[in-house]
Amino acid sequence: MSQAMQGNNRVARLSAIDISQLPPDGGAQYNRLIFEKSPYLLQHAENPVDWHPWGEAAFALARREDKPVLVSIGYSTCHWCHVMEHESFENEEVAAVINRLFVPIKVDREERPDVDNTYMTACQVMTGGGGWPLNVFLTPDKQPFYAATYMPRQARGQMAGIIDILERIGSTWQSNRQQLLDSGQRLTDSLLQREREATGSAEGQLLNEEPLQETYVKFLETFDKERGGFGEAPKFPVPHNLSLLLRLGQRLDFENAQTMALRTLQNIRLSGTYDHIGFGVHRYAVDAHWRVPHFEKMLYDQALLTLAAADAFQASRDPFFSTMVDEISEYVLRDLTDPQGGFYSGEDADSEGVEGTFYLWTPQQVQEVLGLEHGTIFCHCYEVSEGGNFEGKNIVRLEMDVNQWAAWFGIEPQRLGEVLALGRQLLFKAREERIRPHRDDKVLTAWNGLMIAALARAATVLGKEEYLLAASASAEFILSHMRREDGRLLRRYRQGEAAVPAFLDDYAFFCWGLIELYQAGFDSRYLDLALELTADMEGLFGDGQGNLFDSAEDAETVLTRSKTILDGAVPSGNSAAAWNLLRLASLTGDQAMTERGEAAIKPCLAQAARYPTGTSLLYTALDYALGPKDVVVLAAVEGDAGSKAMLAALRERFLPRTLVLRADPNDTRLNELTPLLQGKEAREGQTSAYLCRDETCQAPVTSAEELIVQLKG
Repeated sequence: MSQAMQGNNRVARLSAIDISQLPPDGGAQYNRLIFEKSPYLLQHAENPVDWHPWGEAAFALARREDKPVLVSIGYSTCHWCHVMEHESFENEEVAAVINRLFVPIKVDREERPDVDNTYMTACQVMTGGGGWPLNVFLTPDKQPFYAATYMPRQARGQMAGIIDILERIGSTWQSNRQQLLDSGQRLTDSLLQREREATGSAEGQLLNEEPLQETYVKFLETFDKERGGFGEAPKFPVPHNLSLLLRLGQRLDFENAQTMALRTLQNIRLSGTYDHIGFGVHRYAVDAHWRVPHFEKMLYDQALLTLAAADAFQASRDPFFSTMVDEISEYVLRDLTDPQGGFYSGEDADSEGVEGTFYLWTPQQVQEVLGLEHGTIFCHCYEVSEGGNFEGKNIVRLEMDVNQWAAWFGIEPQRLGEVLALGRQLLFKAREERIRPHRDDKVLTAWNGLMIAALARAATVLGKEEYLLAASASAEFILSHMRREDGRLLRRYRQGEAAVPAFLDDYAFFCWGLIELYQAGFDSRYLDLALELTADMEGLFGDGQGNLFDSAEDAETVLTRSKTILDGAVPSGNSAAAWNLLRLASLTGDQAMTERGEAAIKPCLAQAARYPTGTSLLYTALDYALGPKDVVVLAAVEGDAGSKAMLAALRERFLPRTLVLRADPNDTRLNELTPLLQGKEAREGQTSAYLCRDETCQAPVTSAEELIVQLKG
């Protein structure tokens, strides 16, 4: 099977097979992965490798056959995972060696982040690095003793070929097994020790601004003043860092903090890392100038960048950022939305077997669509040249914004903007005729939670009902399809099957989304659900000392029960949980919940101090905890323009520590949830706003101007 067949067609074809007629091992044509729902596992279902899904059956087989286990971990939109599959796992010779010496297991890291986190940590300890594909060799008791990422088919430079590695490990297992067993035990002990040290003691820890000041200094030290972003290549967007910087700029009155965030977002949107034709952001830039992307698109990047751009628009009032919110939202709603309301996980970098093919253009292709004159202008602005800027073709990207190009051409910016917008529309229509990259159509609770939060924020900031409807539809999808009858959330849904008990980030990010949904539309059911699921989360994941484990007490423990403090491509679930607790405490006046939120921050501060720019969401929670924390209770009069004016005044400003409750005397459940509504009613037939700051509520006001004065006080 060629690499070009990887993608939507292959996964769709394999998903449609009548598996009820197949033997348990998949038969002659398939392996056991044919029975799975994961697109990544299905991509390997026709490999000659005798793959097993992760599970006790595979490890029991390893014990019976006295073989080590090869666990190969990746995800369906991973370029180098495709390369390794094509080179090695589709190869009969390589497969024969694997099947003879090992019990091979394939894992979708997006379905099983617990397995991935455990063995990625092991790989980093053993090799000093990591990445995907991740290939780890284990004892039948799941202890790792050797790890590698991409292994080439043939030896290349300093990299050994995969068959040599397999044969060497297989030989050592037979001739000097104790060496591997001892190595596995030492590594397991090291992982357990690391987990014990992951969080410190909360005793004596005080919450103050010092960590926020220190992380600002660290960001400033690594900031790229010319192109935005931090450090050298490769450059990742890491939007949660930018959202934190906007908060630091406001709290500490450091203008540079806001400048770093805005300039980075500006450069991302103008760059090749941003899809100027169909919108959305690619995974990262391989260079320091954001010019050449890794073309993969992931749902979580779209969500986090939308949140950062919404923050930036509120902080700056620059429509550049509101347009960014709209464009990314348009991409998600068009290309990553299931008809039932859930959001898909992402899109591949590859199409037709080559990275980036779907996104690249030549001047001739542009001119065929736009004509000579229009095409020449478009190519000039978007750096599409005969020589190409990526392997002989061109990534569409801007070196200057439209205003700068308009000045260069000597025409009105509005006119040039219209010309370029029409060009993008026509090129998008033409691009839709191409073979699309593979789309991973599984729905993950955690990533949907982030997108729900992003769209709800977009609805709040931009006043667009369609975003609120889309966010609500995703929430309803999860509640109806990805929650068991006993209330337990599940992580993954695909083709009618929900599976895998949800992890901490599923609960924390989904509750984040529910909080934003309440803020956007004031449907008290979402606030009620956020409180209910947060209580479930604390029971399932709590360590009894304030922190939370990544996996629940009712789920499998792979080797260790880890706690993730550092952010990665997505923020830490622990940090999201702490921030949720603090905000829910503000909305309900629950002081005990405030204490639990602060208790979730304190044990993490020691590790955060070692990696301050890697704990942005923890510091976002800390910023909130330090206050002042404002809750505005709106007692609205139906049809009164004052209510809309007050909401508009709140929503056009960047007020990251301000939440809104809407009083409704007829909503019995809402009034049970929060005592803050007691006695809050419209005065003299006018919409009234009550500002409660920390533990004190001020006298009601009846105009937006008076409310803003109170907020500034």
